Amino acid sequence: MSKEKKKTILIISIIVCAAIFLFAVGRLVIEQLGINLTGSTYNDTIESYAPDLTVGTTSENGVYVDEDETNATSSSNGKSNVVPAPPVDSKVDFKGLREQNPDVYSWIYIPDTNISLPVLQSSEDDNYYLDHDVYKNYSFPGAIYSQSMNKKDYSDRVTVLYGHNMRNGSMFANLHMFGDESFFNSHRYIYIYTPDRLLTYEVVSAHAYDDKHILNSYDFKKDDVFQKWLDLAQNPHSLYSNVRSGVKLDMNSKMLVLSTCLSSGDGRFLVQGVLIKDEKTK
Repeated sequence: MSKEKKKTILIISIIVCAAIFLFAVGRLVIEQLGINLTGSTYNDTIESYAPDLTVGTTSENGVYVDEDETNATSSSNGKSNVVPAPPVDSKVDFKGLREQNPDVYSWIYIPDTNISLPVLQSSEDDNYYLDHDVYKNYSFPGAIYSQSMNKKDYSDRVTVLYGHNMRNGSMFANLHMFGDESFFNSHRYIYIYTPDRLLTYEVVSAHAYDDKHILNSYDFKKDDVFQKWLDLAQNPHSLYSNVRSGVKLDMNSKMLVLSTCLSSGDGRFLVQGVLIKDEKTK
């Protein structure tokens, strides 16, 4: 091969490598810009439509429990670690949200996390909100959503909500905080607001899970299948798990499953709760 041909091949190789590098960098930049924009979008959404449910709200060494909770502890300074649960009349402006997007049907709030977000379900594409935000704009972080196999009134035996495990801590990334035993023990409740109800779920367990699609893999209408899922919730087949003792589950239980990716990317991380209170909002 002549020197001229070798030189030409070398130049072409350099150009191709440079193009691949620039494409990869450009994609990362666009992705990060999308993440930043989405974070700003959801912060604006909270401020506009659910100002009572701000993210990251923390009490000093506190535990979010009902005001009548009997097993409250006290901090070293003698002050109670108990702070009131979100009031029943906390305002979520569903009318305003639905004017923006009629697919919004509820709002999820987990104290001391970044999870205070609208929940959506598309009637046309079960995975639409995997990569679209609450305003139906294309968005890498997507939104929190359920699929059409679940009713929107949370009356199913098992309701599954999905969200991305974002590196910047947004969407459902903070579910992994329940992997920490101390956080798990001190944070017992998940709150779901609908236009006329406040649903309180007690966290039963947090654990790694495989990639099986839960609602496609289990027919929860069958009592024996549902019982197996309840058994799994209270005795996960995972070393990466936390379980709350003393929680009663039976055939009448209504389970909420929050699902996100494991940080390793291999499988899912689930936070499971059981409905313990269903109140009418004011």
